[in-house]
Amino acid sequence: MNNNILFPVILAGGQGTRLWPLSRMGYAKQFLHLTSSPLSMLQSTIARLDSINTQQPLLICNEEHRFIAAEQLRQLGLKQAKIILEPVGRNTAPAIALAALHVIAQGQDPILLILAADHLIQNTAEFQQVIIRALPLAEDGKLVTFGIVPTHPETGYGYIQKGQALGSGFRVSRFVEKPDLSTAKDYVESGEYCWNSGMFMFRASRYLDALAKSRPDIFNACQAAMTNISSDLDFIRVQAKAFAACPEDSIDYAVMEKTRDAVMVPLDAGWSDIGSWSALWEVSDKDAEGNHFSGDVVALHTHNTLVKGDKRLIATLGLKNLVIIDTQDALLVAHKDQVQDVKKIVERLKAEGRTEHLNHREVYRPWGVYDAIDHGERYQVKRITVKPGAKLSVQMHHHRAEHWIIVSGTAKVTKGDKTYLVTENESTYIPIGQVHALENPGVIPLELIEVQSGSYLGEDDIVRFEDRYGRA
Repeated sequence: MNNNILFPVILAGGQGTRLWPLSRMGYAKQFLHLTSSPLSMLQSTIARLDSINTQQPLLICNEEHRFIAAEQLRQLGLKQAKIILEPVGRNTAPAIALAALHVIAQGQDPILLILAADHLIQNTAEFQQVIIRALPLAEDGKLVTFGIVPTHPETGYGYIQKGQALGSGFRVSRFVEKPDLSTAKDYVESGEYCWNSGMFMFRASRYLDALAKSRPDIFNACQAAMTNISSDLDFIRVQAKAFAACPEDSIDYAVMEKTRDAVMVPLDAGWSDIGSWSALWEVSDKDAEGNHFSGDVVALHTHNTLVKGDKRLIATLGLKNLVIIDTQDALLVAHKDQVQDVKKIVERLKAEGRTEHLNHREVYRPWGVYDAIDHGERYQVKRITVKPGAKLSVQMHHHRAEHWIIVSGTAKVTKGDKTYLVTENESTYIPIGQVHALENPGVIPLELIEVQSGSYLGEDDIVRFEDRYGRA
């Protein structure tokens, strides 16, 4: 294996709470289609590497996102890509350490290209050229970070000060925290500072050496977490208890601010972290009135406004500088100047024990998707779509019965020791406590309506006996 072939490591563990209600804990920002591209943010991150000589990427994501991530990799045809599952979030320094330890355990020591899964880069060709120009620095043992050439004074980003020129970049003079507006203006006017992008490049062993020197506690915890790892499907599962004991820290604090080998390579390629709805408005195509609309929108006397609709008409009249985000179960209306505080709404939802921050009405599973159409005190109605060849787990429920009505396709139903087919316009009943399974044996999607009834209808009332997706 050529250790100088780039090995992309995609960090996909974020929650994107500032982009609620579109981004939720169960379907976060990196998996969304936020721009005009047909690809998600994660898929776009991988696709912009197409013209660079790289290995298939290694993805690091949360346990609850594993099947969404695997499906989006599959859609790109990345059959060899692996996914490291973090049982808990511990920030970027430990996440990157897991990746470096994994590739070295495979007998490799490549140059790692660390990318966030949820950034927008509009000039792909320039991005690729900067990556190639930075390679010699990483091959020479430097810890490379990419600094975004600032377009305006920004108080939402950290900054990196240029030091002595070195190759295609500069030695890092210092990292600075998010500044106030006056300081940000001084930074931009000086020409000495770039925004901290959170993208890096270095050899795997070089990063581990630096981490072991500056934060041996993190290094040792990650080493322990990577012993006796287990694999199933596309997933690499680390030792959960050992990783939970790992201190939480970013690569900036843990390594980059402590090493003498930090080098910054400037990047001017139309970058945005799309960290808020106003940031998305800024990078979106706009009409003559400064609006960006997606969905079914009718607007009169509306200016500088972002509207993202779902499945119903949105009409606006006499609005200015607003953000309107409509989903099937939640609507956000906010002034663009206030969108950084959307995360406070998510915090309020959590505190009040609500569920709108967790999942959309449509919930994706490895076998397909379900849409929670309606619910009441003792009933719930779902529209379920099962992919061809997919099967739900063999399971039972203590508190609910289920009635399945087939809309299209053919269902293979297991109920106790009986297995039978149910076709369009037919139905079957699963009583409380009955062991059962549902499978799509056909070549077209299976669609059905599920009516649940009982004293408790939570998703945790599932006892799995067998599951091809490793959830039993």
